[in-house]
Amino acid sequence: QVQLVESGGGLVQAGGSLRLSCAASGRTFSSYVMAWFRPAPGKEREFAAVIWGGGTGYYADSVKGRFTISRDNAKNTVYLQINSLKPEDTAVYYCASRMSSRPWNYSFRDSAEYEYWGQGTQVTVSS
Repeated sequence: QVQLVESGGGLVQAGGSLRLSCAASGRTFSSYVMAWFRPAPGKEREFAAVIWGGGTGYYADSVKGRFTISRDNAKNTVYLQINSLKPEDTAVYYCASRMSSRPWNYSFRDSAEYEYWGQGTQVTVSS
């Protein structure tokens, strides 16, 4: 069982930046794919970014250029740097993980692919 704890959310003005963190329990962190999701209109959890144990990452088109996902396997932590924040970025951001060795049923963009979830961290962007 993996436990994920997000932190780093808060209230920030438009144009500002935040770095979200997600700390994971367990001793094989590098074996897990880590992702960030957030709610979107009509979707409970929409894909934002994902990173594999070796550092390869992918982003939703809507966040490319503003979001950067990274991880520190020695600290069992994944990060999401968000720059040039917009009011529409306001959401609860969820960290998710799954074993990288598990077969994918569909896509890393699908929230159903992930086994473990954090409780979320609130990001509020004021205009």
